[in-house]
Amino acid sequence: MNKSKGVIKINISSDALNRVGVFFERNGFAIVAAILSVISVLSFMFYFQNGLSLAYNDARSHLDIGRRVVEGLKPGFAQLGSVWLPLTHLLMVLTIWNDFMWHSGLAGTIWSMFGFVLTGLIIYKFLEKIGVKMTGRLIGVGIFASNLNVLYLQSTAMTELTLVAAMTAGAYYLMLWFKDDKVVDLVKSAFWIMLSTLVRYDGWLLLVLASMMIVFYVWKKNGYKQAEGKLILFITLAGLGIVLWFLWNLLIFGDPLYFAFGPYSARTQQTQLEAAGVLSTKGDWFFSLKVYFYALAYNSNAFLALMGLVGAVALWFSGNIRRGVRFATFVLLAPLFFNILALYLGHSVLFIQGLSGDTWFNARYGVMLMPTIAIFVGYLIHYVSKLRPVIIGLILFVLFFQFSSGDAVTIDDARVGSSQKNVAEVSGWLAQNAAGKDGFVLISAASHDAIIFSSGMPMKKFIHEGTGDYWKEATTLPDHWARWIVMRTHDDNDSVWSFVSRTPGFERYDLVDSYPFADIYQLRDEYLDILNTEPILENQD
Repeated sequence: MNKSKGVIKINISSDALNRVGVFFERNGFAIVAAILSVISVLSFMFYFQNGLSLAYNDARSHLDIGRRVVEGLKPGFAQLGSVWLPLTHLLMVLTIWNDFMWHSGLAGTIWSMFGFVLTGLIIYKFLEKIGVKMTGRLIGVGIFASNLNVLYLQSTAMTELTLVAAMTAGAYYLMLWFKDDKVVDLVKSAFWIMLSTLVRYDGWLLLVLASMMIVFYVWKKNGYKQAEGKLILFITLAGLGIVLWFLWNLLIFGDPLYFAFGPYSARTQQTQLEAAGVLSTKGDWFFSLKVYFYALAYNSNAFLALMGLVGAVALWFSGNIRRGVRFATFVLLAPLFFNILALYLGHSVLFIQGLSGDTWFNARYGVMLMPTIAIFVGYLIHYVSKLRPVIIGLILFVLFFQFSSGDAVTIDDARVGSSQKNVAEVSGWLAQNAAGKDGFVLISAASHDAIIFSSGMPMKKFIHEGTGDYWKEATTLPDHWARWIVMRTHDDNDSVWSFVSRTPGFERYDLVDSYPFADIYQLRDEYLDILNTEPILENQD
């Protein structure tokens, strides 16, 4: 340090800078892992303390599915059902037997948090393997880790971050296989893609896309026989989850396609929406594209999405990256292809307020491309060295205003959109009037799972579709089994109403409270003497 005319000058040698650079190159992965872990924990604490970590009804439903495996009138793995793919709920089983882990949501949230950290690390390694220097890697990870929608979803018991992690890991190892042609990388990619197919159906299209890319690349390079062999090797593991899911539906429900065409399937829901005239994207490619791109912009920020597109073009036309590696990065677009195709076919519904409805619904689907955007922007930072300070400055400017406004569409979706149905009144009534009293509550878990969770009562207090003989008996002779009934009056889409309203025993109930989402009926006191209040069917099939 030198002093000259009152000015202090600090001389930092290039050797010292090199040592700092070497230190970060050696320890960057561990440092990023530590920072991501701290961010993950702090984000969860913030949203949990503000009562937002369980705002999504689906989060409470996921937790209830895991809980029913270990506790209820008929516990067991059959409670995994067929509506949602099973991996997330199987992971919850490890801790959801604990009441705190169940009701706090942590049994599911810890896997979202794990997915958040893992995805950030994969983004770091992905950029490293395609030659991006430290600045680009850190910017890429930072774009993902600073996104408010990502931070919120990683603090909930939803499935998005678990899926994002599995899909990004599958894409990463596939890229490594294209880069180095090591069979072990192809097997690792197959493993992670297999896991993604057991989290959400988005992973199924990733499997198809990856398989097509492998066949095309190997066939062009080495001929048909080699392509056939590589495909068999890959798909034997990558497709195992789908085969097991078909087998599960066959063994438990008697139909391998029950998940697709059963009474509680997404198809049934979309049919109801189409009949109501609100499935506006079906059969319209342009509107499907428009709706999803709006969701993407709301989740990622339009400027970052645009920078991601520029980065993708720069990467795909770069002469510094091998052609096979550039080709492999197309697999990162699987969530884009899946969501647009699902909207067009009417297999998915997405409401963007003011565009495709008067509310929000499934707006979170746009977050699925955040790892892709982060990787492409990270490469762009590396590619345009002269404009790097300007682009980084603009990114920081955008992130500052995003944080200062607290603007997260996923929170709006959870709190006020169709993803959130107001269940507080119904569950509060049950907690105040049914908890601690003898008798069961008859309710459709398919329609009102969030009420079950929010009531705070034990799972064995409820008779629902998954309780076997209890459900059959209670929907035939409700006055013999249900002291309370929760259902939507005059709505045959609610399975309890469709069964119970047609029974003579229903005349013995009084409507004690009514809400837009559900009504509550209570058996009159003079009929309590014939009511079963003990789980006497628990040992029956």
